[in-house]
Amino acid sequence: MNSRSLARALLASVALAASIVLAGCDTDQVSLATNAKANQPVSPKLVAAMGEKDMDLNSPILIRLFKQEAELEIWKQTRSGQFALLKTYPICRWSGDLGPKVREGDRQAPEGFYSINPSQMNPQSAYYLSFNTGFPNAFDRALGRTGSQLMVHGDCSSRGCYAMTDEQIAEIYSLGRESFFGGQKAFQFQAYPFRMTPVNMAKHRNNPNMPFWRMIKEGYDHFEVTRQEPKVDFCEKKYVFDAAKAPDAKRDPVFDASAKCPAYVIPEEIASAVREKEQRDEAEYNKLVARGTPVARMNTGIDGGMNKIFASKIPEGSTGLSDGAEGNTIQMLAMSKAPGTIPGTVNPPKPNFEPTAAAPQGEPVVAVSAPATNTRVASVAPAEKSGFFSNLGRKMGFGTADTTATTPPPKATASVTPAPAAVTPPSAASRLKAAVTRFVPGHHDAAKDKPAVAAKPAEPAKPAETRVAATRPALKPSVNDGSGENAQMAGAAPVVSSNSFDSRFGALK
Repeated sequence: MNSRSLARALLASVALAASIVLAGCDTDQVSLATNAKANQPVSPKLVAAMGEKDMDLNSPILIRLFKQEAELEIWKQTRSGQFALLKTYPICRWSGDLGPKVREGDRQAPEGFYSINPSQMNPQSAYYLSFNTGFPNAFDRALGRTGSQLMVHGDCSSRGCYAMTDEQIAEIYSLGRESFFGGQKAFQFQAYPFRMTPVNMAKHRNNPNMPFWRMIKEGYDHFEVTRQEPKVDFCEKKYVFDAAKAPDAKRDPVFDASAKCPAYVIPEEIASAVREKEQRDEAEYNKLVARGTPVARMNTGIDGGMNKIFASKIPEGSTGLSDGAEGNTIQMLAMSKAPGTIPGTVNPPKPNFEPTAAAPQGEPVVAVSAPATNTRVASVAPAEKSGFFSNLGRKMGFGTADTTATTPPPKATASVTPAPAAVTPPSAASRLKAAVTRFVPGHHDAAKDKPAVAAKPAEPAKPAETRVAATRPALKPSVNDGSGENAQMAGAAPVVSSNSFDSRFGALK
């Protein structure tokens, strides 16, 4: 037991000594010293889940991440040698658009296959804990793509990174640490725009990134059919998965991302399984396209996304480019517990109001249909013309809801009493009734109250405001609800406090 403890301590020292100076999502210098955050044990609940799934604490891990679903998956190797899903984490915030990172400063979170070794683990990140994704890899560099310090970290804030809550990154970090203690030299990080299903491929079939997505889908399929970490190489500025030397070759093929591909083969058991899956997926894809599956519209004015569980906890929260939730689903999520602490400075994706202004320049009609409907309704009432009797009828409360709402309540009260004389010549009975109304105590007040009831529809804004408030999620004490003098209008730029992520960020990604 003592020898095992000593070996573990030595291995931990080697892993920490290998950690180079890294930053969270900024360029601050950090020390190599150990700290309590980086050494938190894996939770007993997660250890129990490993036991149920036939996994060892120190067995290798693999990470898959999906932007559109805003989810990060931790896969762990079982005692059978295959990987199985251990846990799925909702992503608090990611930035940019669906698609790969191209250049420094484009705010894009990377997509592709990356390798994470102990030197990329940052125990003293400015954003709690983090690990560097390793962007750019050899494929990215061959295409001239630039960027640095692209991380998975805490603090729920992102400018080119994938941000979790501090509690989430602590658990993810500990799982990576334990895999290194178990002897894994590096774990694979696979980042996708969405789950590479036929439905999603059909929805995004017109996206200019589709050739790249089809290429990385091959690696997705290799993992799906084998449940093994695919071997990744690059040549001719493309990805190659599970390449092996040809039967007649004397040495393993040497790959260069910018050079011609060497002679290689893919083991037949893998190639045939992948081929069958691709054929099934392509057949389903063709059916969906023939059936007229709607194409996902290109988005403008939205920076990234966040999982709906986090959006439900933030005032005016939006899932952005991630899958959202509507109606009762949001209300139900608002009552559920968030997976970690959401900082008060979190900046959710902004709702997409830009297409409305850009409509004359050719934005899709669907992007502006809702605002246009509201505009037309608001402009009809002032332009409407009518005669004396119709105006009088509306003032008495017999008009439509829209026109009644535009009539000031005081005028409606003042003009109600003469209304019967304008419609029917007064009879003896009516003159007697009018006299009673004028002189009998109590009748006069009742007559004045009636128009007030009819004028109540003049406040249509209140029901609308009540409905919005009812769907707004319950707030945590640490989250500002946007009320008071600093309250934002819909679509306005969020107010970022001085200690926010943006003010701390040192270099654009």
